[in-house]
Amino acid sequence: MNSFGVKFRFTTFGESHGKALGCIIDGVPAGIKIDEEFIQSEMNRRKPGQNKYATARKESDTVEILSGVFEGVTTGTPISMIIFNENQKSNDYSNVKDLFRPGHADFTYFNKYEIRDYRGGGRSSARETAARVAAGAIAKLLLKELNIKVQSGICEIDGIKALNIDFSNVETSEIYALDKQVEEAQKEAILKAKNSHNSVGGVALINIQNCPVGLGEPLYYKLDSQLANAMMSINAVKAIEIGDGINSVAIKGDENNDAIRANGFKSNHSGGILGGISNGDEINLKVYFKPTPSIFIKQETIDIYNNEVECELKGRHDPCVAVRGSVVAESMAALVIADMLLLNMSSTITNIKKVYGK
Repeated sequence: MNSFGVKFRFTTFGESHGKALGCIIDGVPAGIKIDEEFIQSEMNRRKPGQNKYATARKESDTVEILSGVFEGVTTGTPISMIIFNENQKSNDYSNVKDLFRPGHADFTYFNKYEIRDYRGGGRSSARETAARVAAGAIAKLLLKELNIKVQSGICEIDGIKALNIDFSNVETSEIYALDKQVEEAQKEAILKAKNSHNSVGGVALINIQNCPVGLGEPLYYKLDSQLANAMMSINAVKAIEIGDGINSVAIKGDENNDAIRANGFKSNHSGGILGGISNGDEINLKVYFKPTPSIFIKQETIDIYNNEVECELKGRHDPCVAVRGSVVAESMAALVIADMLLLNMSSTITNIKKVYGK
């Protein structure tokens, strides 16, 4: 499937080395002010080729809005956006035309569909996430109307963990680091991997502020389950944690429970979600990215004829996909919250009466 969401629903299209990528967003309420400069700034955060810590592929990732906006505001009709590819080097993949790259989706795509686009992975390429960020920018403009803020940053690279969380540091960091004290060590780890033709993994922290109580649809469309669904749909993501995550298994119930007082919760071990529904506190989740599978070290594999061969990649790849991936995770979180907001509007007859003035 190429679509995500129920009420606020988007569909992406395009391939890594195709003519263009894009998205169609349905369910966007009419009357939202569309800030095209903001949308482009979101694309710029994710785009490749910005520094030595990312792939050298150069793409402007310029977004063109084709429909759904009139005189600067949404019309309530589907919004379509397109991003033209400008810097494909498909010849870089000619030597792996008949090979299955280790760590990639080549093997599974070929066995499922009996065909695959070997040029950078085609549809399975992380290039597809450019369209998600474009859709996420529209979601953020909706959230802005309700003062809901979604932000992200890198809290771990190659095992080097942030000891302090400072989202203001992300704005000036080339790798979106949350902790200035360990940023240089994280950068060195990325460059060391890059210079040895290898890659490293990383962890992104996503934070959602001012989210109202009540978002999430029990039992099968819970807020936490949909956030997990959204994050796991991103290339290279292998795990997520909400709130204290796996650390919660090592403590007792009286430590893990968040005591409630008249002015709110005394702690936030739950990560802002109880019973699959937002509780009004900050929502925190960690997203774990594996090392980029595209490395320039000889690896054992097979070809489409089941011959055992060696794979030696060429091309331009991120030495740490988590850095740009954090922007994608942030966008997906915004899309989930936008969808949940619209779903929640019909949760009670009181809400419906407010809309229709009864």
